[in-house]
Amino acid sequence: MGSKANVVVVYGEASTTVFLRWFPYLSMLGSPKTNVKGKVWISTAQFQFISFAFQRDWDAEIFNGAITFRIHSNNLPGFHEYVEDRNPFNAEGDDFIWDFWQQAFGCVFPHHILGDAKGDICTGKERVENLPASLFEMTVQGLSYSIYNAVHTVAHALHAMFLRRLRYPGMVDGRREKLQKQQFWQLHHFLRAVSFNNSAGDMVSFNQNGEVISSLDIINWIISPNRSFHRAQPLSICTKNCRAGSRKKVKEGEPFCCYDCIPCPEGKISVQEDMSDCDKCSDKDYPSKNRDACIPKDISFLSYEEPLGISLVCFSLSFSLMTALVLGTFMKNHDTPIVIANNRSLTYILLISLLLCFLCALLFLGQPEKVTCVLQQTAFGIIFSVAVSCVLAKTITVVLAFMATKPGSRMRRWVGKGLANTIVLSCSFVQAGICTVWLATFPPFPDVDSYSVDKEIILECNEGSVVMFYIVLSYMGFLAIISFIVAFLARKLPDSFNEAKFISFSMLVFCSVWLSFIPSYLSTKGKYMVAVEIFSILASGAGMLGCIFSPKCYIIVFRPQLNNREQLIRK
Repeated sequence: MGSKANVVVVYGEASTTVFLRWFPYLSMLGSPKTNVKGKVWISTAQFQFISFAFQRDWDAEIFNGAITFRIHSNNLPGFHEYVEDRNPFNAEGDDFIWDFWQQAFGCVFPHHILGDAKGDICTGKERVENLPASLFEMTVQGLSYSIYNAVHTVAHALHAMFLRRLRYPGMVDGRREKLQKQQFWQLHHFLRAVSFNNSAGDMVSFNQNGEVISSLDIINWIISPNRSFHRAQPLSICTKNCRAGSRKKVKEGEPFCCYDCIPCPEGKISVQEDMSDCDKCSDKDYPSKNRDACIPKDISFLSYEEPLGISLVCFSLSFSLMTALVLGTFMKNHDTPIVIANNRSLTYILLISLLLCFLCALLFLGQPEKVTCVLQQTAFGIIFSVAVSCVLAKTITVVLAFMATKPGSRMRRWVGKGLANTIVLSCSFVQAGICTVWLATFPPFPDVDSYSVDKEIILECNEGSVVMFYIVLSYMGFLAIISFIVAFLARKLPDSFNEAKFISFSMLVFCSVWLSFIPSYLSTKGKYMVAVEIFSILASGAGMLGCIFSPKCYIIVFRPQLNNREQLIRK
């Protein structure tokens, strides 16, 4: 006890603990050499923590943290309930339990002693689960577990021997040899072949050397101040286990069991403790917040059912209805001067193309399909080109009309429906040719984007050729800029005859919308990218409809007295 060693290896058995428990007791009496607190005890498998009844209140904290080997045991079904129900009055033929009961609970049974009973009287209703663990444990210990397995092993071997005799009976004086007359050495053969699962689910068998295949557990004794204790599995590493969602990072120059725990990188997870590396989720999943599980991604596309889709559908149908009403108003007043003065055929073509533009926005809603993906960009590009071409044709027609009024002007031969139709057809044909090349080389197609948004799988229409997509937009922008320039130059012509200033403003709105579309389109992801394009289509179409036709509709509907030839040619 005077040694400076911090670790003490104890070779002993269950009763050894009884003697070791005297050390703290002697220390309390003033013996300095018995002060063994702070030492680590390592004991063999037979060593158990027990005590006499009079030692139950003695200090046992010197064993706190002790490390011991233990014969492997397991919980036997029904054992805990069996122990709880045992008492001296229902244990016939078990004389041991009477003495145990008196010592464990510090009481006496009057009819078991001679003379007068001194001390508390045992009732038999005391609860064994209330006893300190050093006096009685409610769980099966290693030695008891081994005896349990040994009894069942012999029973299995005897049963195998008995079945063998039934199949191959040995005859002694014409009678079957009885099992009781077998020699013990004859059982060895059957013992070696025994293999069964006990009631706790553990396999019981022997190896080729005739040894029981078993294992030893390494445990820590945790002693509490109230004299209770429990066993725990000791940690033999210098680092706590890395939780799920992190991985091990080995420390250079340290043992392999010493490492740091670092979180899994973005996009990866670990589902178990102490993972050496993190795993990547599949394209259909995304990591959880703690990066310890993969969560299925939501399927995302701009549908008709969600609020954003419903709003865009309502705007599209509203603008379509407004365009149809304007077209109906112009057709009803087909022969009035203001309709005639603004080139009726071009006006009708422009209104019909605007109506189709508003309706083609609906192609961008819903789950992408092969047909809708092909029609989305091409229909939008061609129809809008027709609309802008009509605006360009109207502007050029107005300019040439005023130039032709000058004496001796050669522009007079260019004025007429033929020029306007040629402008519309040629400009539209160029855009149609661009779309045809697009569809023939690398057309749009339904695609799945699993990477742009972390928690979503985006169903989208892939443009196929991004270059062709921007060529279509650039061509429409080119037509709009030409229309704006021509209309701007013709803005000072007599107001009654031309709509140049309205056209210039509408083209200014058109160009502003599509110039802001490009950065917005590139900076958004998923269904919001589709929503940006739909908004641009509706906004630019509404700008053309409102700027060009609202002044004429105002005169036709609310100021019909101004819709006459004298008023138009007054200037």
